[in-house]
Amino acid sequence: MSELEASTMDATRGIICGNDLVNPLNAMGLQMSCILVVSHFFNVVLRTVGQAGPIAQILAGLGLGQLTRISYIKETFVPENSTNYYEVVTFFCRILFMFLFGLEMNSHFARRNLRLVSLVACGGALMGAIFGLSVSFYLFQEFDAKKFPMHKFCMIIMLVLSYTSSPMVIRLAAELRFAASDVGRIAVSAALITEMIVLFFFNMMINWGKNNLLLGTFSLLSTGIACIINKRLATWLNKRNRNQKYLKAPELLLILLMLLFSAMVVEITGYNSIVNCFIIGLFFPKEGKSARTLLHKLGYSIYNFALPLYFGYLGLQSNLIYVFQSMRLVTNIGIIILLSIGSKLSAAKPLEFNKEAYNVLFVSIVLTTVISGMIVAFLARGEEKMFANNHTAIEPQKIEDELRIIACVYDPRQVSAILAMILAMHGNKESSSTTYLMHLIELVKKIKSNLLYHEKENEDISDDEDYGGNDVVEINNALDVFTADTKILVHQRRTVSPLSSLYEDICNEAEDLQVSIIILPFHKHQRIDGKLESGKECIRVTNQKVLRHAPCSVGVFVERGISRAHGFSSLVTSETIQNVATLFFGGSDDREALAWSLHISKHPRINLTIIRFLLSSTSSQSEQNESEESEDKEILMSLSGEETVNEVDNAFMVDFYNRYVASGQIGYVEKFVNDGAQTVESLKEMGDLYSLFIVGKGGKGHCSLTIGMSDWEECPELGTVGDVLASSDFEIHGSVLVVQQHRDAKKGLMND
Repeated sequence: MSELEASTMDATRGIICGNDLVNPLNAMGLQMSCILVVSHFFNVVLRTVGQAGPIAQILAGLGLGQLTRISYIKETFVPENSTNYYEVVTFFCRILFMFLFGLEMNSHFARRNLRLVSLVACGGALMGAIFGLSVSFYLFQEFDAKKFPMHKFCMIIMLVLSYTSSPMVIRLAAELRFAASDVGRIAVSAALITEMIVLFFFNMMINWGKNNLLLGTFSLLSTGIACIINKRLATWLNKRNRNQKYLKAPELLLILLMLLFSAMVVEITGYNSIVNCFIIGLFFPKEGKSARTLLHKLGYSIYNFALPLYFGYLGLQSNLIYVFQSMRLVTNIGIIILLSIGSKLSAAKPLEFNKEAYNVLFVSIVLTTVISGMIVAFLARGEEKMFANNHTAIEPQKIEDELRIIACVYDPRQVSAILAMILAMHGNKESSSTTYLMHLIELVKKIKSNLLYHEKENEDISDDEDYGGNDVVEINNALDVFTADTKILVHQRRTVSPLSSLYEDICNEAEDLQVSIIILPFHKHQRIDGKLESGKECIRVTNQKVLRHAPCSVGVFVERGISRAHGFSSLVTSETIQNVATLFFGGSDDREALAWSLHISKHPRINLTIIRFLLSSTSSQSEQNESEESEDKEILMSLSGEETVNEVDNAFMVDFYNRYVASGQIGYVEKFVNDGAQTVESLKEMGDLYSLFIVGKGGKGHCSLTIGMSDWEECPELGTVGDVLASSDFEIHGSVLVVQQHRDAKKGLMND
């Protein structure tokens, strides 16, 4: 070895960790392993009482940190020069998480509710500042912080107690399953705004006296440049990997190195890189393979490894033994905890407090985080109605409310029709719809092979990423083209499960995302000759189970038409006008179908016509005479219930007519029929006029308008009218959407 190489290694060893390069790395690996194992144990125990993962991870760090009181453990577990390693690990964990959260976040909600979110953020920060001001004079004397000017010390304490840890809030909301609720999204958005405001003032205060404001401008400029470079880089990588499922590892590493470089530039200038990484993730292109790869590769590792280490190291650095040796310091901690609101994490670290002051503040912050997290978990468990999905149906919502949709597909053949439905929902520029495309993949039993691993062919070696095969690539490509052409962001989900339990994954995902409607593909597909051919029977069973157990409304989409070039699917690729008909017979399902139709009517290339079927006057008079002669109590009760439904339908239609039909926005036609036979004839007459028929499934029993139509019912899950429209023997050239409104099982309205 040359003298130059030897001196270089010695210099590197001295800069990084003094005279021992290996032991701190070994100790750090041991710490990381212990934190992950112990935090998992704490998580299993605390989950039974409803506590979230971050609480368990911080408590695991606290427990491990107190073991360092034993001298042998301290020497091997926490070397003297290991602090720098903690900082490096937490730095990487923090920047990756904030980037990932910015990439996952849909800022549309925060923009629409900016006033409310800003009010909550400023209110929380103001309360923390007031409490900080009230305790700062006392702490100034206790900490003997005379080297700080009084006003500067007060400002520091006010900012520390106003600071909200967005990683903690985000993970609490996600693990307690209220992140998708309005309350959860307001809390997360407010935490981010508070964090950005506090860090801005904090950095300004630190760097004001150092004349480093020019460096602050440079850090802002570097963040903007990083956003632009990442956007160009992502676009180029998407085109380069057009026929690939994900980016290659070196390409992914290139994006992460750009993020790391930008974060280090901001840190070197003396500012915090939390906001920098979040902004880069927020402005990163959400469509294409670059974002898809980042979400797929980073999600699991960050949520299961990086964040537990991040929260665990916070607890590990808390010196409880030192602080609790003095009753005076315990009193100070109690005062700070009682006056703290929310979670604060190491905002005061850049300041040069003495050891006593820093330990008291840090322990107070960690304990406040744990206590407030437990309180939030207790409230979330006790007030489930506050965080529950209140938008389980479309009918009660206003047209300007956000509409959340899950559209499911099994294979690429169903994608074009589903994308046409998504485009119809986003026809209005002011639309606030949020759409999720869920790829349903069957988990097949693997065939046992006697071949060794190295003897298998490449196609025989697979893992979870390979489920779905080329279907995944085709669906991704179709979605990328759709997003590039329409600028509509569609969030992707994928579930791999046996078909017998696939409905559980769909219902759980709908509940977690708090959607209003699930769109399912029909189990039959159209052949070239126009006839419908049955697919897998288990798909039909899955649809039936979802209709029974769904936590929201459900729509079953039957794709029909002469060809996709002229059917409803052509809405994506063609500029032709699509004529859509909504069939209204009465009942909650038909009202739900009409509410859905109202949303798609805002699209400029959709002409919507409401066709209401009514009993002719002679038929209604005959029914009235029969009911007067009847003495059966059950029939009287049925007639009474039907009259109540008719009153609701009439009131709904009158309001709808006055708001949309009278103004000419939507067409309206009334069809008078006597029985089911005349209804079928009316449906045949309009078979060539519309590219899409929307109808409610309908409840139990027989409506007077559909008597006799269910005698040869093929698919009861579509309802009486939907089954006729989807029948192979019924010649129509339009697709069919059958809608079922969500039924509350507690009220006994579940349609089995």
